Amino acid sequence: MAARSAPSCHLRLEWVYGYRGHQCRNNLYYTAAKEIVYFVAGVGVVYSPREHRQKFYRGHSDDIISLALHPERVLVATGQVGKEPYICVWDSYTVQTISVLKDVHTHGIACLAFDLDGQRLVSVGLDSKNAVCVWDWKRGKMLSMAPGHTDRIFDISWDLYQPNKLVSCGVKHIKFWSLCGNALTPKRGVFGKTGDLQTILCLACARDELTYSGALNGDIYVWKGINLIRTIQGAHTAGIFSMNACEEGFATGGRDGCIRLWDLTFKPITVIDLRETDQGYKGLSVRSVCWRGDHILVGTQDSEIFEIVVHERNKPFLIMQGHCEGELWALAVHPTKPLAVTGSDDRSVRIWSLVDHALIARCNMEEPIRCAAVNVDGIHLALGMKDGSFTVLRVRDMTEVVHIKDRKEAIHELKYSPDGTYLAVGCNDSSTDIYGVAQRYKKVGECVGSLSFITHLDWSSDSRYLQTNDGNGKRLFYRMPGGKEVTSKEELKGVHWASWTCVSGLEVNGIWPKYSDTNDINSVDGNYIGQVLVTADDYGIIKLFRYPCLRKGAKFKKYIGHSAHVTNVRWSHDYQWVISIGGADHSVFQWKFIPERKLKDALHIAPQESLADSNSDESDSDLSDVPELDSEIEQETQLTYRRQVYKEDLPQLKEQCKEKQKSATSKRREQAPGNSIRLHFVHGYRGYDCRSNLFYTQIGEIVYHVAAVGVIYNRQQNTQRFYLGHDDDILCLAIHPLKDYVATGQVGRDPSIHIWDTETIKPLSILKGYHQYGVCAVDFSADGKRLASVGIDDSHTIVLWDWKKGEKLSMARGSKDKIFVVKMNPYMPDKLITAGIKHMKFWRRAGGGLIGRKGYIGTLGKNDTMMCAVYGWTEEMAFSGTSTGDVCIWRDVFLVKTVKAHDGPVFSMHALEKGFVTGGKDGIVALWDDSFERCLKTYAIKRAALAPGSKGLLLEDNPSIRAISLGHGHILVGTKNGEILEVDKSGPVTLLVQGHMEGEVWGLATHPYLPICATVSDDKTLRIWDLSPSHCMLAVRKLKKGGRCCCFSPDGKALAVGLNDGSFLMANADTLEDLVSFHHRKDIISDIRFSPGSGKYLAVASHDSFIDIYNVMSSKRVGICKGATSCITHIDWDIRGKLLQVNTGAKEQLFFEAPRGKKQTIPNVEVEKISWASWTSVLGLCCEGIWPVIGEVTDVTASCLTSDRMVLATGDDLGFVKLFKYPAKGKFGKFKRYVAHSTHVTNVRWTYDDSMLVTLGGADMSLMVWTNEMESYRERRPCDSEESDVDSEEGGGYDSDVTRENEITYTVRALSTNIRPMFGTKPHLQQKEPSADERPPVSRAPPQPEKLQTNNVGKKKRPIEDLVLELVFGYRGRDCRNNVHYLNDGDDIIYHTASVGILHNVATGFQSFYQEHNDDILCLTVNQHPKFINIVATGQVGDSADMSATAPSIHIWDAVSKQTLSILRCYHSKGVCSVSFSATGKLLLSVGLDPEHTITIWRWQEGAKIASRVGHNQRIFVAEFRPDSDTQFVSVGVKHVKFWTLAGRALLSKKGLLNTLEDARMQTMLAVAFGANNLTFTGTISGDVCVWKDHILCRVVARAHNGPVFAMYTTLRDGLIVTGGKERPSKEGGAVKLWDQELRRCRAFRLETGQATDCVRSVCRGKGKILVGTRNAEIIEVGEKNAACNILVSGHVDGPIWGLATHPSRDFFLSAAEDGTVRLWDIADKKMLNKVNLGHAARTVCYSPEGDMVAIGMKNGEFIILLVSSLKIWGKKRDRRCAIHDIRFSPDSRYLAVGSSENSVDFYDLTLGPTLNRISYCKDIPSFVIQMDFSADSRYLQVSSGCYKRLVYEVPSGKHLLDHAAIDRITWATWTSILGDEVMGIWSRHAEKADVNCACVSHSGISLVTGDDFGMVKLFDFPCPEKFAKHKRFLGHSPHVTNIRFTNGDRHVISAGGDDCRSVAFLVQEEQTIFLLFNIKLL
Repeated sequence: MAARSAPSCHLRLEWVYGYRGHQCRNNLYYTAAKEIVYFVAGVGVVYSPREHRQKFYRGHSDDIISLALHPERVLVATGQVGKEPYICVWDSYTVQTISVLKDVHTHGIACLAFDLDGQRLVSVGLDSKNAVCVWDWKRGKMLSMAPGHTDRIFDISWDLYQPNKLVSCGVKHIKFWSLCGNALTPKRGVFGKTGDLQTILCLACARDELTYSGALNGDIYVWKGINLIRTIQGAHTAGIFSMNACEEGFATGGRDGCIRLWDLTFKPITVIDLRETDQGYKGLSVRSVCWRGDHILVGTQDSEIFEIVVHERNKPFLIMQGHCEGELWALAVHPTKPLAVTGSDDRSVRIWSLVDHALIARCNMEEPIRCAAVNVDGIHLALGMKDGSFTVLRVRDMTEVVHIKDRKEAIHELKYSPDGTYLAVGCNDSSTDIYGVAQRYKKVGECVGSLSFITHLDWSSDSRYLQTNDGNGKRLFYRMPGGKEVTSKEELKGVHWASWTCVSGLEVNGIWPKYSDTNDINSVDGNYIGQVLVTADDYGIIKLFRYPCLRKGAKFKKYIGHSAHVTNVRWSHDYQWVISIGGADHSVFQWKFIPERKLKDALHIAPQESLADSNSDESDSDLSDVPELDSEIEQETQLTYRRQVYKEDLPQLKEQCKEKQKSATSKRREQAPGNSIRLHFVHGYRGYDCRSNLFYTQIGEIVYHVAAVGVIYNRQQNTQRFYLGHDDDILCLAIHPLKDYVATGQVGRDPSIHIWDTETIKPLSILKGYHQYGVCAVDFSADGKRLASVGIDDSHTIVLWDWKKGEKLSMARGSKDKIFVVKMNPYMPDKLITAGIKHMKFWRRAGGGLIGRKGYIGTLGKNDTMMCAVYGWTEEMAFSGTSTGDVCIWRDVFLVKTVKAHDGPVFSMHALEKGFVTGGKDGIVALWDDSFERCLKTYAIKRAALAPGSKGLLLEDNPSIRAISLGHGHILVGTKNGEILEVDKSGPVTLLVQGHMEGEVWGLATHPYLPICATVSDDKTLRIWDLSPSHCMLAVRKLKKGGRCCCFSPDGKALAVGLNDGSFLMANADTLEDLVSFHHRKDIISDIRFSPGSGKYLAVASHDSFIDIYNVMSSKRVGICKGATSCITHIDWDIRGKLLQVNTGAKEQLFFEAPRGKKQTIPNVEVEKISWASWTSVLGLCCEGIWPVIGEVTDVTASCLTSDRMVLATGDDLGFVKLFKYPAKGKFGKFKRYVAHSTHVTNVRWTYDDSMLVTLGGADMSLMVWTNEMESYRERRPCDSEESDVDSEEGGGYDSDVTRENEITYTVRALSTNIRPMFGTKPHLQQKEPSADERPPVSRAPPQPEKLQTNNVGKKKRPIEDLVLELVFGYRGRDCRNNVHYLNDGDDIIYHTASVGILHNVATGFQSFYQEHNDDILCLTVNQHPKFINIVATGQVGDSADMSATAPSIHIWDAVSKQTLSILRCYHSKGVCSVSFSATGKLLLSVGLDPEHTITIWRWQEGAKIASRVGHNQRIFVAEFRPDSDTQFVSVGVKHVKFWTLAGRALLSKKGLLNTLEDARMQTMLAVAFGANNLTFTGTISGDVCVWKDHILCRVVARAHNGPVFAMYTTLRDGLIVTGGKERPSKEGGAVKLWDQELRRCRAFRLETGQATDCVRSVCRGKGKILVGTRNAEIIEVGEKNAACNILVSGHVDGPIWGLATHPSRDFFLSAAEDGTVRLWDIADKKMLNKVNLGHAARTVCYSPEGDMVAIGMKNGEFIILLVSSLKIWGKKRDRRCAIHDIRFSPDSRYLAVGSSENSVDFYDLTLGPTLNRISYCKDIPSFVIQMDFSADSRYLQVSSGCYKRLVYEVPSGKHLLDHAAIDRITWATWTSILGDEVMGIWSRHAEKADVNCACVSHSGISLVTGDDFGMVKLFDFPCPEKFAKHKRFLGHSPHVTNIRFTNGDRHVISAGGDDCRSVAFLVQEEQTIFLLFNIKLL
């Protein structure tokens, strides 16, 4: 009796004992209905204290570890552990899933929290980065994600008082997050001095930016903003695990077992110590609290739940208890009462009442308990311990009877004999002892036979035998009580076992899967009465089997709930319940047993819902009871759609082959041919493995698919139109309810679904990213907004899409077996059904997941394979067609009845208004009434019924029907044989389209003078097709074998056909009757050819590598060609009929003489001279170019030359048809390429007059007819081919600026390194040497002099409170472009430099700043839409794209208010180099600097990424939306221009086509602008502007500029275009030009900058003004009328600004930079006053004390002194050969000190006049000089050097001063040193790689500012001798601040920005320089 089917009884979960308190917290809440929600194991529990009832949520597949309650307190979110963990949001009232959130986290979900209005949910993962993720949970969509922290996060919460703010805390940190766009940005909480940095365990947010958090030491930390403001010490004496906020205040619970209540301001209200209450005990630890009104819920570490009523706080009420930590193994049931006993490693034994669902007794033992048993009289309870002892207790009062220890290893199983006299005890040391109960448990026997630990025992009913199982799976028998082993089978024959708990034995064979030897079943228990067996295994699954079950792999029902291993399972004494216990989840589950008879009434016990497939797949084995699959279906399930090479892989393969190609393509290659072909007609329809893929469109055309083509067939005109967007086999097709759009799904590695319009044949949306290998079923929803699709990956994933947006709404794994169909419920868009092999499932959407329920068959039918399904007239009714010919009728998920409909499978169904139509393998179409009661009419598809207008012939009667559709008064039928028929309601059948049947098609021949062709296929037919307008099959003949080749004789009368068995025949070409046949070979005949002229000979090539030559007239074989080493693939005759050219499979090209067949060797030179009658060869010099770059993975299978010998057409294994110019010499020729066939193109032939090309697809069985469009004929039609694989090898042009921009690498600020090549130990790491005279504590010495001479004596010194950014001089034009724009009608301009966005008022020069970027901005754009006024987007540099704070990001902000509207963290690693808004302003386009130069489209307001795609393999400079479009944009870059379309989620691109113009070549494109009627203008590196219509080049504006065109701007107002380029100013030309809309006329403007060449990087046009940004960091406004130039902004051009000097008495300052200029700036007027060109790079600059002279130090070692008044040189000198780093006048104006990188300081006496002779110098400086400061009395000089040493010298002698005491007494005139004890505090902890570069102490002497390599300016108090002093920091610079100074009167701080110098020779990688002027706020 094999258990063929699962038992028909059922288990229902009734109660769960336990609560998960360990390793979890904050997981216990009151719901709105005053129920209590918590979780245990893998089950969410909702407990009603009033009714003492539990409800269960069972949507999880593993342990739940986190829980959050929605603010409305009905919905619950729970998160689980696992490899792919998910979050379920469910309703606590109905316990149904509302939403599933998945596919983001790994390992597990540690915390969850809802926001204030419950719309969003935040989750934290257990992965290594502890990812934080924010969800729109209703839509199941992730909004944002960021790495959380390097260590565990314990709690996260939304700030309920500020939107978009969150707080998280964990191991040694607390973080404050803000969510903007898709960016989550954290700020770490600053512990400061207020509290210790320690682990924070829980938190709660309050008003006024206050956050309360509980710490590990029991303190409560109070935060304001991100700063710790106070601590409440000793709130608890140990860690605070839980904090709960409610209306009245806060409740906290801790490890000390106390609950504390606090009011809203966190003042204590009361404390409840649970350890002191009645139920308390030592070590009680609180893990969760919830305070509502006067009730408090408390969850403890030991799995108890207490409820406390506040006014009776010393009487907590125990609601739930369970076992604590440690594994739970022991389980026994009472023999006569409804009681269960459990014992655990927590050393407690507990007795549970199964009726009252309560714990009634508990007793603690000395040892962990591993097993338990109750004697038959129910008096004694025996417990087996882990230490090898066992104890017997009296059940009634738990007192000990005996305690016996005979063994050392754990006791795993014990059982009393049925007569109660013996106790058998099984031990882990593999022995079983027998004890006598009456003799006070004296040992009476021992069983030793096992070699492994004992796992299970069972007694026989008469207590005479014992059977045991051990760890090896052995089953042994012993005679009792002695323990002798029984080996004879005879003796055991009649033994009846009292209980069955063994896992091995004949009766339970079926519990093991078929082919497994696993030992993962822990426990079984047999119910003899109900004939069922229950098992428990390591996977948390309880299964019910029939008992006995003898054959392996029996069917079962399965139940989940336990998380990991279920250790034990038992029936209760009366078989009413099953009790199961979980090992690690220490929970006890009580299941109600519902026997068969009750099931009949209880239809409401629908299969339980869950994401994991829980009601067993009626187990996986033993399909013997399922009828044999129909042969057709069997064939179909065996089809594999995997490809060796997917089309998606081609670009990568090409990249890999690039090297090979570069060497080969040095010669200039032939152009592609001028001709092109266009698809004209396709014979074929894909019916052999697809169903329901044929429909009428709105206007009555017919849409279907074949190969990679979507076909729209017009049956009136017999014409076809094609959708050619797919690049591989289409597998499914669905039509929109309005019948105008179609969705098609294809094969691919990441297969796509295209939704396209049948009128325009344009794609509307392309969906991809979630399926693998292919999409086999699609369906639209009734409202047409959604689409469901099914993939052919192993789990047949189901995805639900919002197709217009291209968004995935939900997805789920469908089934292990193939799914054939998906259908969406027309009444409920959230429901759908799938049907397939042994599969009918009903799904509903839940957020990001789908929840499936299996169809419930009951007793009505078998689990059949479903081939088709439709919904009926209500939302509950569904109908499915099975593989046995039945129609199943379903209501909800229940099978109601079945109706026999067809003989053989029902392949297609269609629902009508009043009924149904079905079609089956029997070739019959049946019409039914609306309830499948009666069949109204049947139509048989027979040849006799064919109407006269048919376009072909039926091959057989009753072909298998695969698709049916109704409309326009007809029934449309598609058959397996590739025919499409139209059945009139009255009966006649019209054949519309047909193709070959299943099997590859290879043979193709075109007629010598008629437009017809012949094909022969593996489907054993020979067919003749008409290629003229009638497009039909003229004749067909069946063959005895399939064929691979055919050929017409030269007169067209005979047709030769080669067959697969080695025979061939000649037939009459008109009647297809046999003329003659031969059978000389064993292998396939691969090619057959008549000789030209009279057709005297016939050459027949076969796969056994011979060619036979026959004389046609005499029908005799006259010659055999031998010598080929492999199969013959192609043969061609020469024009004389004397020579054969042969290709073989080994790629040999051979020649044979006819008719004898002698092999000839012909040199290459001669081959070219021979005239061939035909050319179908793929080898040889003349067609070397047809082999692609990736020749290893693909073969060229066929070729054919036109009769004018100009164009060679080829077909290859990837499905490409290509045209080459003939001869195609040289490797990798250029070509035009067409995709329509899916995989192999097996043959190509031109017709006799070259007007058409006919191609055959091997596996797609289609015959495609292409029309040949000659060059002249093609009125410049855009050709739909793609050009060659290989980008043109001509260079794209050269320009130094472009090259620099292309090669620049941006450093991220966080990774910047030091700008000076310093060495040595950093100051804060040096050991301090004690000074010689440590002063006595009370000093009578005079007071220490001031450290610094202060010049505002008398004024009260006030410390500087803050710095505010006031002015920035500089603009980033060097490597950015299009980054200066007008705002507010031209009153303001906006631009950027470093990491600051600047709004600059043109009239006043006033600036305001956007400072939220944390690194350099690289691009900027302004939203032009009136709805988004003043909205700016800026993109910045970043490092890897890990979504953390240093990842590249785009900020969208309001230019006036400076408010950030959205931040988009992006996956463009390295940085964002271009941004552009769409026409409506809602979309944003961004381009990355990553190697793929990714292009991404965002919906920026939501922070949602819509689409992303690899842009180009070389740098893209700019990408811009068309000004009138939200879907079209253009990208330009290095040798690249692409025209893009956004379709749904996909980006489609077309390369710019150049070949329409003679000699046009692809150059590097730098800028783009747009005109009306789809015109695009691109500026090139050579100065030309290309004009494109669509994507075709239509004209070139030659030399629009003399140098590269860097910038172009389209004025939306009037369409005029501004261009900016690089040129030398001349009379007629200028670097800026204004053009008309067509770019025909222009007006040039000169920029009066005085530069030799002007290089414009940015242009913008306002009202009558043009705004220009130049490479020289100037922003200039040019008037259109008068061409007047007004320079608005200027800055240094290149190189760092090293020198900075402030005027001693006025608000001026000087800057000196490596661009060789010194510039004088006026702070008050906000502008540059003057500049001096020095001709060499300047490094330092200094004013004399009176301000009348300026000294400048140069990079070449020279220094110059200028007079300020006249700017004349007063003197200059060069005593050194390398750079001067600092230069200083002494305070008495007498000396000049010059410090250089030659490790020296030179002194000059200025009183001796301008000769500047050196008077002395300082020796033994250990390294180069950085800064110098004079003492106030001009007698000393302090020098800081490059090895972190500060030295003091006497002036002017240059003697080194070593006396510390003397040094300490010096008062300095200035302090700019970064070294010295006084400034020790400025060195930060993070300065491993980077340095502090500069410092300056204020004139008041109490404040200090520094600049460092991270680009930060910091403000300290002076002096700051403590390490890591407190400071304020100010961002704005890029990496490296090189110099910093206070102005006189300490009004401003000026800082200069540098660059990254990578080499010690100070080669400058230029970074634009900036001055930041900070306005100072005093306290």
